[in-house]
Amino acid sequence: MKNEKLTQDEYDALSEVKRGIKGERVSACVGRNTKRLAGLKLFTIAKNGRISLSPKGEEVLFLRRCVLAMRALAADPAAAPEADVALFLGKKSHITALPEGGFALSDKGREALADIEQLGI
Repeated sequence: MKNEKLTQDEYDALSEVKRGIKGERVSACVGRNTKRLAGLKLFTIAKNGRISLSPKGEEVLFLRRCVLAMRALAADPAAAPEADVALFLGKKSHITALPEGGFALSDKGREALADIEQLGI
């Protein structure tokens, strides 16, 4: 994802589209971000005007959840990531399960988080 930094507003628009748009009109958040997010191929717009999340958009949201979970674990070891995020981060060796329950950031996870912070993501 070269040069595809997203703002919080754009992440909010992605999340809103993932939840599903109710009614005929989109919210202001989705409306002001549609052009850029569709250009990045994170949204798909059907011929009838319906906006849906593309597989790439799903991936971006999932990776965002992973980064937020790693930040939460770095700040508070008692934080509990969601099951799918914990499974993914565990497979990538970014977190390790603790014997008393919960998770801890591994050395690889700390390095990855430092790289993410350096990039400003």
